[in-house]
Amino acid sequence: MNTLMSENLDIKEMLAGELDAGKRLDKWLAEWSGLSRSRIKALILAGDVREDGVPVLKPTTKIKEEAEYIITVPPPVVDTPEPEDIPLDVLYEDAHLIVVNKPAGMTVHPAVGNWTGTLVNALLHHCKDSLSGIGGVMRPGIDKDTSGILVVAKDDNTHHGLSKQFADHSMERTYHLFTRAAPNPREGRIETRIGRHPGDRKKMAVLKDPDQYTLMRMAERGQELPGRIAITNYKYLEGYGQQKGGAIGSPLVSKIECKLETGRTHQIRVHMAHIFCPLLGDRTYGKTGAFKTANTASELKLKDALSTFSRQALHARSLGFIHPITDESLYFESPFPADLQALEAALMAL
Repeated sequence: MNTLMSENLDIKEMLAGELDAGKRLDKWLAEWSGLSRSRIKALILAGDVREDGVPVLKPTTKIKEEAEYIITVPPPVVDTPEPEDIPLDVLYEDAHLIVVNKPAGMTVHPAVGNWTGTLVNALLHHCKDSLSGIGGVMRPGIDKDTSGILVVAKDDNTHHGLSKQFADHSMERTYHLFTRAAPNPREGRIETRIGRHPGDRKKMAVLKDPDQYTLMRMAERGQELPGRIAITNYKYLEGYGQQKGGAIGSPLVSKIECKLETGRTHQIRVHMAHIFCPLLGDRTYGKTGAFKTANTASELKLKDALSTFSRQALHARSLGFIHPITDESLYFESPFPADLQALEAALMAL
């Protein structure tokens, strides 16, 4: 194996021998490169592995005798976010914290695929040296495609105080959303365990408790139940349209208010899908093809409205908490942004 360093690129080369022929590409590369198979797979899919100068894009490709294989490992990405001059909608700010109204489409923390243009990059520029670090961002329920209010601590004491309120459920968080159908009953409390989906690690799911025998075995071994408890309180606010074949008063779409007692990843989206009311526009937990066969007037109007709506219909409407330093009671509200206002107007015409 030859390993070269060129312009910060780590280049590994190997000529396949007779005994290598027929082996899986990812497995063979991992044998001699010093890289894990998961890292090798990512490099293959990114086009950074070549066979006789031609990119190989399938990890399952079979090795060819006397072919030259080259792995180009790009330099590591600097994981310290940089300040960026990105406009922020600031609702409140003092020496200890800042409350912002986040637009849909803005990622909160830098991560793979979104190293720049995030809320953290914008905050570092806006707050300059007064921001204690990216760990100060309180982001319950606020992912990239959710709009609305969140609070950011500028120092450790404030962050600890906000975290305590979040943990003891005293922080008031209200979300407004649009879902298919209507919940039954119209107002209620959803309490489940939420964890990684057993068949898709990129999704979350409501997890069922194991059977009694498994529970006993887990208790004997000191094992905890999978997932974490998630509690959502919901209330039906308004209905739009009429379900085809449904009873009178069965809306095609509902406007729902949710108040969280916990803040699990994708909690509202998972819980609403769990009670058969997935969020409009939710490509992960909703059935985005539900209205492809639309044939009633209301369904056709809804299909048309959703054709230009590019995210889940979820908005962090309000946030209330006690200021950890001044003990002042603070409360903020955020109206729907333009895309949700347009969607609501279309729903009212169903």
